[in-house]
Amino acid sequence: MARRTFEVFSLSFLDVICCGFGAVILFYTIVSAHSGIELSRRNDQLAAQVAKLDEEVKQGRERLVLLRNAINRTESETVSARSRATILIEQLKQNREESSVYDATTLAKRERIEKLKADVKALEENSRRLEASAKVASPVRGDQVGAGKNLVGRRYINGLALKSRRVLILLDRSSSMLDDDVVNVIRLRNMPNAARLSAPKWRRAVDIVSWILNEMPAGAQYQVYGFNTAAAPLLAGSAGQWLAVDDDAQRGKVLEALGTLTPADGTSLVNALKPIREMQSPPEQVVLITDGLPTQGASPPALRRTIDASGRVKLFDEAVRGINRSLPIDVVLLPMKGDVQAAHRFWGLARLTKGSFVMPSPDWP
Repeated sequence: MARRTFEVFSLSFLDVICCGFGAVILFYTIVSAHSGIELSRRNDQLAAQVAKLDEEVKQGRERLVLLRNAINRTESETVSARSRATILIEQLKQNREESSVYDATTLAKRERIEKLKADVKALEENSRRLEASAKVASPVRGDQVGAGKNLVGRRYINGLALKSRRVLILLDRSSSMLDDDVVNVIRLRNMPNAARLSAPKWRRAVDIVSWILNEMPAGAQYQVYGFNTAAAPLLAGSAGQWLAVDDDAQRGKVLEALGTLTPADGTSLVNALKPIREMQSPPEQVVLITDGLPTQGASPPALRRTIDASGRVKLFDEAVRGINRSLPIDVVLLPMKGDVQAAHRFWGLARLTKGSFVMPSPDWP
C-alpha cells in the first residue's frame, strides 16, 4: 500500500486562509461602515452648525441693516435738531434784542410819563393859583374901546403876562373856530355870514383878542394878524408895521375889523408864523390863539383830500422847525373835541420858547 503524500497547501489550509481574509475584509468593512456612519453624523452636525451660523449671519445682517437705518435716522434727527437749535438761537437772540429795545422804550416811556405827570402837577398848581386869583378885579381903562363890555374885569389868566414892547397877536380864523364839534362846524360853515359871526366859540376868540389889547401896557406896540390858509393883518395896509396901543382911533379900527372877520377854510400854521419874519422890527412876544393842529402846509394840496391825525402832527412839526427859541410864544388853545395831540404839541411849543400855555375855562372871557 502506497503511502499518502502530505501537502502543506491542502484544502483545509486554503479554507482557513480564506476565512481569515474574509474575516479581515469583514472587519475592515465593519470598521469602514462605522467610520462612514460617524463621518455622516459629523457631517450632519457640521451642516447643522453651518446652517445655524448662516441663520445667525442672516440675523446679524438684518440687525446691521436696522442699526444702519437707526444711525441714518439718528444722523437725520441730529441735523434737524441742529437746525432747530440754530433757529432757536437766532430767535432767542432776536428776542433778546427786542427785549432790550422794549426795555429801553419802556424806560423812555416811563420817564416821559413821569415828566408829563410833573408837568400836569405844575399845570394843576398853576390852575389853582389862577382860580384863586379869579375874583381879583382888574382896573378898567375907561378910555379903551370895548371897556363897556368889561373884558378886563376877570383876570384869572395870569399866566399870560403882556409885558413886552412889541406883541404880535395871531388869531386862527379857520372854519374850525366856529365850534368845538366837527359836526357843528360843518353845519355852521354852510350857514349865512351872520350865523358864523355869532358862533359862541368865535365870539370867545374875538373877546380874547379884545382882552389882550385892553391888557397891553401903555406905550407898547402891537399887531393883529388873522390866519387860515394864509395870514393877513386885520388893519388893511399895515402889513409888517407896528401899531401904537395908545392910538385909540387906530385900535378902534382894528376892533371894528375884528368884528367883521368871518372864519373860513383850513389852517396853515407855517403861513401863520410868516409875519414874525416880515415885521420891520422883530416882535418880542407872540400870542397864538388857535384851536388845533394845522390841516395843510405852506400851499394847499393839489387834490382835495382829508388828513389824519399823524399828518396834522407832521405839518405842525414842519411849521415850528427852525423857530426862534428866544422869542416867547404864548398859546391860547380853544381845543376841538377829538384833537388829542393839539394840547401836547402846543404846550411843547410854548415850553420850547419859554412862553405860556393857556386853555381858558368855557365861561371866559
